Amino acid sequence: MNRTITQGMTRLVVWASLALFTLTLCPSTPGQTVADMMVASVTNGARANPDLISYSDIVWQLALEPNRPLAEKPSSEDLNHALRLLEDQTLILQEARKLPIAETPQARDDFAKAVQKKRDELAQAFGSAALLQERMARVGLTSEQLDAILRDRVTLEKYLDFRFRAFVLISLKEITDRYNQDYARLRNSGRIVPTLDQARGQIEQTLTEEKIASEIDTFVDNLREQPGTEIVIISPV
Repeated sequence: MNRTITQGMTRLVVWASLALFTLTLCPSTPGQTVADMMVASVTNGARANPDLISYSDIVWQLALEPNRPLAEKPSSEDLNHALRLLEDQTLILQEARKLPIAETPQARDDFAKAVQKKRDELAQAFGSAALLQERMARVGLTSEQLDAILRDRVTLEKYLDFRFRAFVLISLKEITDRYNQDYARLRNSGRIVPTLDQARGQIEQTLTEEKIASEIDTFVDNLREQPGTEIVIISPV
């Protein structure tokens, strides 16, 4: 993806005054605090104030990736990986805010259940709620802060489903081509090879997810390049 970053803007002087504050983050001893800082701001031009991404946001993003070892001092590569993800997520959330929000009791209840489901899935990915809690404690992430992150993730996923999933169509030719690609070479190998009808559902699901992922990548690229979008690096990681 191409990356457009605007730096050296006048309002950084204002943001710099808000950039440093303290919180418990990766403590090695109980009660230890380290300086947190604002790393980047993201705006699509639709709001007066940009969304800010802090160093703790980046560390929490890394900590909530189940297959990633939790390093006391993340590498620059890992930090920039997480920053890139947070920039993309923020741009999508800014688009999602443009849609009207259903404020009925049923809608609020459904949303709360989706957030709880997301939390349960995250705990399962780490092995248990206790292991998730232990990992959160290591990076100073509270339960309330996790809920806020998960609310954003649910909002993002619902928006992407609304924007892309309902409009993805997979043709029979695409399914047949993928079947031949994946299974034709296995014929006469002594292995059990499913028929096209047997494999069709799984192939269609795989192709759907691939097409959605590709369309989301293009969508985010366009968000980054559209007039009004500014991603300002306040403090490189």
